[in-house]
Amino acid sequence: MCGLLVTCVHHALGGSMKLPHRRQFLHLAAGAVAVPALPRDARAQTYPSRPVRIIVAFAAGGTGDILARLIGQWLSERLGQPFVIENRPGAGSNIATELVVNSPQDGYTLLLVSTSAGINATLYDKLSFNFIRDVTPVVGLVRAPNVLVVHPAFPAKTVPEFIAYVKANPGVVKMGKVGTGQSPHMSAELFRMMTGLEWAYMPFGSTPAMLSTLVGGEVQFAFDSLPSSIPHIKAGSLRALAVSTTIRSETMPEVPILGDFVPGYEASGWFGLGAPRNTPAEVVDKLNAEVSAAFRDSEMNAKLLGLGGMPLVGSPTEFGKLIADETEKWAKVVKFAGVKPD
Repeated sequence: MCGLLVTCVHHALGGSMKLPHRRQFLHLAAGAVAVPALPRDARAQTYPSRPVRIIVAFAAGGTGDILARLIGQWLSERLGQPFVIENRPGAGSNIATELVVNSPQDGYTLLLVSTSAGINATLYDKLSFNFIRDVTPVVGLVRAPNVLVVHPAFPAKTVPEFIAYVKANPGVVKMGKVGTGQSPHMSAELFRMMTGLEWAYMPFGSTPAMLSTLVGGEVQFAFDSLPSSIPHIKAGSLRALAVSTTIRSETMPEVPILGDFVPGYEASGWFGLGAPRNTPAEVVDKLNAEVSAAFRDSEMNAKLLGLGGMPLVGSPTEFGKLIADETEKWAKVVKFAGVKPD
């Protein structure tokens, strides 16, 4: 899903390489040159001239959907055309991605990109697309921490105590898990890979069902997205031990980071916008500039960060580098854990 991906990248990768080395990818992306059919200034001035779709791989009402609608409303007001949200959940976000990959390369179909882009490249053996090759990064949006939460009766009150307790009771402590290969699940697997811990899994079909069971004490801990756990943490029905990012959350600054106890640990959920490969660079740059402006607007910035995350933004190349790094990182974790899609 990275880089300024154009035809020469596709040929250089042979159209079949699944996980190009990050440095190779960045070298190819930097050297790729698109040949526009129209003068750059003319195309940038006329875009958009009709409604734009933002394809979202999540059901309505979740964090990703809310984020997409906020950005869509902002872009509609700034650019004078509707940015319409289409929810296409299913297959771990692959349905939405495939739709965008096969759309015209004109900037009128965009994808809300999430952490699953980097995970699915290894999690799924057979995909009809190669994300890094087939999706052009437009702009990063937000990075949101996951959080390690435990039932209040759980004996451990700190991360070191948690590690010691689980080590002393291997395979006994139960973790609530929602969605194989999703960001919270993979955050837990990275933690397990770096600590050597073993626990039991209890799968759930939804986050509310998992949190309800955790609050009831039938499972002892979970990795969850911070926004969905905050109400329970503030109510005292769950205890937060640490967040998964490298800096503390502005929403709950009193909660430490896992990296303080497991050096080098970092995991997060993140979102951005992508487009089909070969989307004109001037269209990508225009979208990048308009979205970046949202984070400089105090009112809009407050709404975006109110979802519990921190801004990513930056250039398309920087967003592409993030996706390349994440793809390489999660490939190691997927292979270590032997994770298979549901």
